[in-house]
Amino acid sequence: MLTSTDFSGLFNERFFNNFLPIPAGNSPQLGQLTPQFQLPDITNGTLVKLSDYRDKQPVLLALTRIFTEKQYCPFCFPHIKALNENYEEFKNRGVEVLMITSTDERQSQIVVKDLSLKMPLLSDPSCNVFRNYGVGQALGAPLPGQFILDKQGKLIYKHLFSFLDHNAGIERLLSYIDGNVND
Repeated sequence: MLTSTDFSGLFNERFFNNFLPIPAGNSPQLGQLTPQFQLPDITNGTLVKLSDYRDKQPVLLALTRIFTEKQYCPFCFPHIKALNENYEEFKNRGVEVLMITSTDERQSQIVVKDLSLKMPLLSDPSCNVFRNYGVGQALGAPLPGQFILDKQGKLIYKHLFSFLDHNAGIERLLSYIDGNVND
């Protein structure tokens, strides 16, 4: 359950490693192959390799900001819920959604249950994927970003967090997919 007063679990190694602000970078760039990763999928209890999707289907990587299983980013919480509610819309277009969080596996299991997640939630407490995708960090957690990869694994769309435009909206993502992702 979402609370605003329970900070237990917040001050951990990940928090201190991500405390200082680092602005988003310019990597990867559009048209490039994206960095590969392998992470546990907490929703389905499997290990996900990004390379498993290459030459099979496009992928939306939704790197999200969750501080702990009890503390969600106020900008990301509605985005997480909207992605989950519209997961079938992405699947109907042949696109897999992989949500990635920096919470550890125990915290991520609580998030999956608390939000009744249907989409895969990948746990990256080392924040390596966040760093490799250049999203930046501030105040104890990496910043969010959305990345659409084509079937070949090339980056065709990216949205990085800003205070004026927190996360790419569902309509924007689906519209981009409809106009730019070939079956």
